[in-house]
Parts: sequence; structure tokens; C-alpha cells
Amino acid sequence: MVSMILGDRDLKYFLEKGYITVEPLGENSIHENGMDFRIGGEIARYKKTEKVFDASGENTREDFFEVEKADSFVINPNEHVLMVTEEKIKLPNDVMAFANLKSSIARMGLCIPPTVIDAGFEGDITIEIVGSEFPVRLKRGIRFLHLIFAKTLTPVEEPYAGKYQGQKGVTLPKTHNLT
Repeated sequence: MVSMILGDRDLKYFLEKGYITVEPLGENSIHENGMDFRIGGEIARYKKTEKVFDASGENTREDFFEVEKADSFVINPNEHVLMVTEEKIKLPNDVMAFANLKSSIARMGLCIPPTVIDAGFEGDITIEIVGSEFPVRLKRGIRFLHLIFAKTLTPVEEPYAGKYQGQKGVTLPKTHNLT
């Protein structure tokens, strides 16, 4: 047996029945095998610093990140940033999603690391974007992220209930409980 990728009809049905919720649902967001999400109004830029970020300890986030609110953002060459989606999502215990950049955005030289939205997750999606070889301006509301949804064979035993559950806005790394 194999898990199933949800197509456009499946997604429309799951949304209509409230099995998956996406708020606000953008016009023309649902596609053949997934759904597009738009750029929200916040970004967190990684600061260049000699300070050491302790991955298993407490950090002063202001030493490492600068959060901006705007309707337009320039991603500088090879810069790493955190962006947030306009949409909030809520997944049931038997649906997860793979996040990918829209191909038009990727063709600008931007990329994201492999990213999974776990079954049971609820909240805004914060995604890391790595800059191109040249500056790229992205505007709020642009469809930039494509989610491919997969239905698990059975509901997961332990749905996502981690430290990012219910996140709002661009969310910086939380380093507690990494072990």
C-alpha cells in the first residue's frame, strides 16, 4: 500500500467538508496536485554576527534575527531569510504536506530546504528561503509556495503538537527540547 497524493478534486472536497482548513483561501490557489500559498507581510533576516547561536540553549533572538513588516521584500544575493505565508492552515491527523517553491520563483534562483508540514499541524507556515545570485524583490500576496498534500494510510499515532503548533507570523527558531 502507498499513501495517496491529493488532487484538485480531493482538496476541494476536503476544504468544503472542513477536513483541511486554509484561511484565507486565495483565488486560484488549488491546482492539479496541490495548493499555492502567498507571501505574508513579515520576514526575518539572519544577521551577520560573530556571536555563536547555541542550538541547544537560550539565545537572544535580536542578536541573530531582524524581523521586518512590509508589503515588499528584497532577498539579497545568497541571503537566508524566514518568510511567512498569508494563509493559516489546519491539517487533520492523516494528511501531511510537502512544501516546494513555485517553479517561477525557483527559476529566479531562490530555493528552500526540504520542508514537511506534519499531520495535525495548525498555524501560519514559516519557510526559509535562500537568495539567488542577484537581488530579488518579492511582494506580499504573490503565490510563492506550492504544497503537495499526502493522505497517510491511517491517522498518525501522535499528531503534531510541537513547539510551532499555532504559530502566528514569521516564527524564529525555538531551541528548547532539541534533544
